[in-house]
Amino acid sequence: MRQKQRTRRVLLASARALVAEGRAPSVAEVADHAGISRSSAYRYFSTPEAMVQEAVLDALASAMDGVPATAPEGDPAQAAEGMVAAILAMVLRNEVLFRAFLAESVKGQEDAAPRRGGRRVVWLSEALAPLRGRVPAEVFERLVAGLSLFAGIETVVVLRDVCGQDEAAMEATARWAARALVEAALRG
Repeated sequence: MRQKQRTRRVLLASARALVAEGRAPSVAEVADHAGISRSSAYRYFSTPEAMVQEAVLDALASAMDGVPATAPEGDPAQAAEGMVAAILAMVLRNEVLFRAFLAESVKGQEDAAPRRGGRRVVWLSEALAPLRGRVPAEVFERLVAGLSLFAGIETVVVLRDVCGQDEAAMEATARWAARALVEAALRG
């Protein structure tokens, strides 16, 4: 079991390294880079798209370890701002990987792929947990969905590519939007 986990980790790390170089690697290229047999690599990932998506999601999950879920003062707007900013910073650190993930995600796949990337919903829900009970359930769900718009590669694409913002302006915009959404939810 440990060998399988190690092999998977090595393959994902190699995939991330190649994608970070701006490449769209095949499973065989990743296997060669990782020093693992191609047949073994294909047992883990049947397509390069699946491998790239898993590599990005693996980076995402490990990058968010240790981020506090709620603000110490219990201010839900501050908690939302902090979580949105933390996710945005992680996305910016891994922008090339997330752009590759986005490119693969928007390709017209005939087979309906399982929903991915729901981690931000979990993180935002945890950050806003003190609001449960203070606002109706549908408002809470709408708030988390709205905040999710400001916590991913989509945010970077819009704010950098469309609006021309630099990283500081992107963070300021995302924090402002997070605070505004929480305040609107609290007003009802």
